[in-house]
Amino acid sequence: MTSNMEAPTMTNVIHLIPPSRITSHEARFSALLTSFAQHRRHGDDVFWLKENAEILNILEFTGTQPGDAALETYAEFYQTVKNRFRFFPQYYRFFLSIALDLEDLGMPGDQAEHLIHWACEQDLPRAELSDLQRMEALRLMARRDVTPKGCDPELEERARHFMARAATFVLPNKKAAYELTHLVFYLSEYGRCDPLLDSDTIRSLHFAGLLAFLEQNADLLSEICIALHYAGEIPPTFWTEWLRRETTLFTVSDGANLSLQDDYHEFLVCNWHQATVGDSAFAKAFVCDRMRFDRSPCRATPMREMSEAMFNLDTARSGDWGSMRLHMENRLSPEALEVLAQAETSSQHFEEFFHGFARADRGGLLH
Repeated sequence: MTSNMEAPTMTNVIHLIPPSRITSHEARFSALLTSFAQHRRHGDDVFWLKENAEILNILEFTGTQPGDAALETYAEFYQTVKNRFRFFPQYYRFFLSIALDLEDLGMPGDQAEHLIHWACEQDLPRAELSDLQRMEALRLMARRDVTPKGCDPELEERARHFMARAATFVLPNKKAAYELTHLVFYLSEYGRCDPLLDSDTIRSLHFAGLLAFLEQNADLLSEICIALHYAGEIPPTFWTEWLRRETTLFTVSDGANLSLQDDYHEFLVCNWHQATVGDSAFAKAFVCDRMRFDRSPCRATPMREMSEAMFNLDTARSGDWGSMRLHMENRLSPEALEVLAQAETSSQHFEEFFHGFARADRGGLLH
């Protein structure tokens, strides 16, 4: 039986062409910045300010030139930044940071200097309770050779005193660890000058790095390795190799309805680390749409296991790693033991770190 239907011609065939992902340098950064500027959050949201300040910071720190098309996505924000600044002075550091970075990345204009002078007239740095935030404000204003009035001459001394107390960083305290790295960033002008760190502060960075590695926290460990690099130190190879692998394992997805509860900050900082050490950074394919960034879910997290094991040992706990290694082997999962073994060989400061982490010989008034 012969069909009366005619065979389809080539003109009847519909070719489905998937949207092309962007691979050239300038187009890739244009897509990345467009996603942060237009598709993840809105300009009146403080989280928009935070995210965009962070991505622009990293491009400026690393000398990455995103191109005119990438900067154009911020044109409307830049033109209206004075009005936003005056209405939201509590976010002045975000506004200063974004305006400064846009100009230093190639945006024509001098809005940042006007904002800095207005912030000085309003004495905004004195509204800060934190030394860390005051140091950030000083650094931002110094980028246009402005010194705020009432500058505290003892500010840097207090910061260095905090950084040199290595005992702070043998115990899990992410806030303290991030403050340590940011102080190094400010003192080094993000790698533009020697921060003149003493040996105690270098040890603090190693202790904080060991904790970050044991937690498998790529965000914090990236910042610590960058801080060591800015201080003229060579971070442990095991840490940098692990960070390189973790950076390649990020997944980038796109779509208008994607949740933004993602790992964008870790993605940015891991790529910042890659750029700092001269490796390929932001090598993923991006699109001009909402994107989310997710880290690899396959990570052992031995820190909780270690803390519980050490606490349960009570009076049998010792700060001597040689004698405690066997106790750990009997109490930790194989995955946790593997990370612990890697941490032990990664840094020459491990045994000293463990002595503090064990909290075995802490005297005091508690009985």
